[in-house]
Amino acid sequence: MNSLSVAKVLNNNVIIARHPEHGEVVVIGKGIGFNRKTGDSIPLEAIEKLFILTSQQEQEQYKQLVPQVDEQLIETIGEIIMYISGKTDVQLNEHIHIALTDHLAFAIKRAEQDLAFHNPFLFETKEIYPLEFELAQYAIDLIHRKMGVDLGEDEVGFVALHINSAMTNRHISEVRGHAQLIADLVKIIEEELHFTILRDSLDYSRLLTHLRFAIERVRRGEQVSEVDKLASLLEKEYPSLYLLAEKLTLIMEQRLKMPVYQAEVSYLTLHLHRVAPENVQ
Repeated sequence: MNSLSVAKVLNNNVIIARHPEHGEVVVIGKGIGFNRKTGDSIPLEAIEKLFILTSQQEQEQYKQLVPQVDEQLIETIGEIIMYISGKTDVQLNEHIHIALTDHLAFAIKRAEQDLAFHNPFLFETKEIYPLEFELAQYAIDLIHRKMGVDLGEDEVGFVALHINSAMTNRHISEVRGHAQLIADLVKIIEEELHFTILRDSLDYSRLLTHLRFAIERVRRGEQVSEVDKLASLLEKEYPSLYLLAEKLTLIMEQRLKMPVYQAEVSYLTLHLHRVAPENVQ
């Protein structure tokens, strides 16, 4: 096979082509759709990126989306996804092409209308997904350089969640929900203990990391072992922190709709002790 057949031209840089093994595929290449029509052959060397949307619904969504989006943005997103692929050792879910295109097109439109959109869990996202955040920073910087639109750090956080979604094969709503849950848990901790945790402290970073992996363990149904009598010892030594840890794990159960094992209460109590004021037990 040395060429593909054009099924539909979406714009100058994106076409839908017929592949002998995979059926309809999305093909991206600079100027690849210019003066092309249905049935034309596309030499493989002209193709910069080819991806398969296995879901018919996703294919239709992409076909409807691309003609509405600035061609320069499509080209830039192609560069972004290639950069992410080169910097990670995981296979990205191809849905990122739809999700990131749709999200960034809307973000640019908001920016042009001067409509700010606050990210309520920016700091938590930066702490718990450092690699994704770094890749997202590259994406936002590239859009700024190529399109002259500065989307700001709030958008870096949102794009980081999309990247994590593609890396972990989880829907963006689930990834966003977990980041929101962590931010909400931190807020409850600060309200209950009547103080603000220093965001640049090592203990705060450890707390966020613990919450992230606790949520991952719950999601996988994974149980952590607990030292004998640890729970009763912590409940006796740090009664208010232990009660707070129980409250937090109950919220996790309710939001994740999955059981949280007792050992998580004990280990969370230890992390709370690290960040809490000295007079709180």
